[in-house]
Amino acid sequence: MAKDPVCEMEVDKDKAPAKTEYKGQTYYFRAPECKAAFEKDPEKYLRKQEGDD
Repeated sequence: MAKDPVCEMEVDKDKAPAKTEYKGQTYYFRAPECKAAFEKDPEKYLRKQEGDD
């Protein structure tokens, strides 16, 4: 499982409807809209994830 960085929902890597690579890492999304939002401003969502600790 992976966490969609946009909507923060759990996503099955094998069944994810969308994925993208950024800085050598693969990110999985529960919807194409989440992927589109991430690709517009990936750093926004990565900063959000870093603050989740």
